[in-house]
Amino acid sequence: MSKVPPVVIAHRGCSGERPEHTRAAYERAIEQGADYIEPDLVMSRDGYLIVRHENEIGGTTDVADHSRFAHRRTRRQIDGQMVEGWFTEDFTLAELKTLRARERLTELRPQSSAFDDQEAILTFDEVVAIAKAASARTGRIIGVAPELKHPSHFAALSLDMEGAFIEAVHRLDLQDATRSLIVQCFEIGPLERLSRLIPASLLQLMDVSGGPEDRSDLTYKDMATPEGLADIARYATMIGVNSKMVVPWDNADNAISPTRLIPDAHAAGLEVVVWTMRAENLFLPRQYRRGASEGTHGDLDSYLRQIYSLGVDAVFSDYPAAAVAARSSQSA
Repeated sequence: MSKVPPVVIAHRGCSGERPEHTRAAYERAIEQGADYIEPDLVMSRDGYLIVRHENEIGGTTDVADHSRFAHRRTRRQIDGQMVEGWFTEDFTLAELKTLRARERLTELRPQSSAFDDQEAILTFDEVVAIAKAASARTGRIIGVAPELKHPSHFAALSLDMEGAFIEAVHRLDLQDATRSLIVQCFEIGPLERLSRLIPASLLQLMDVSGGPEDRSDLTYKDMATPEGLADIARYATMIGVNSKMVVPWDNADNAISPTRLIPDAHAAGLEVVVWTMRAENLFLPRQYRRGASEGTHGDLDSYLRQIYSLGVDAVFSDYPAAAVAARSSQSA
């Protein structure tokens, strides 16, 4: 595999410092040196690709403050889990544009909450425009790493996420952006189909438990074996894995010996992207925590250095400045 420095992907923008998926979060991430910005994609009722972490938007917008939308609060099964709230598929793009974004982790990130209610929800087109404008302004290629969220759920509602995405790729002139477009999904089918239609880098997401929604016969544990990785390499060029699949934690939250996932993936010809590098104690192994509060920032720099030392090809981080700085010190 290439010995180039690991790529830094700004997870939902600089989401540790600004409400996720907002223009401010993306612009700040670019200023901090991120190589890619990441929009999670869901769909509106009228078929637009909307940038939100989930299709349930009660926790990331001010929708609850809009009395005219009160009757749309409902319960819905999403990928086998019952979820209550407001869902993007029940709103048109015009209606969604009347909402304002809010910090999701309010108790952990009060400094980010200070920027609540200042920005509208973005579309995929708008995020691509941010990246293109920044590329022209900075002289760096700022890539985009969209994640297709719950495509099977939307397909069951006759909302064709894959079709809308492919149309956007061509309309936004991204069809030749092999190294500046990374398309992610936890499901397998969408990536398999996209591999035959667009030349972008495709990233199979995996977690420590569960499995892809569209393949009840598979678990992510199965997919992380040498045989599973070889199968992924048929349609994808990268895997995106929970950091605990690379450096597991014991029952006391201590990071223990690394697994063989990185060398096994590299042997299969796959690049490895680790998610999500966050500064708060809650998200760090015990060795890297500082102080008693879950929201206090621990030693993210040392944790990043450990992850980088294992030969990862990229990381997702809520704090791109920290990921860029640790990368620079690692290669110095």
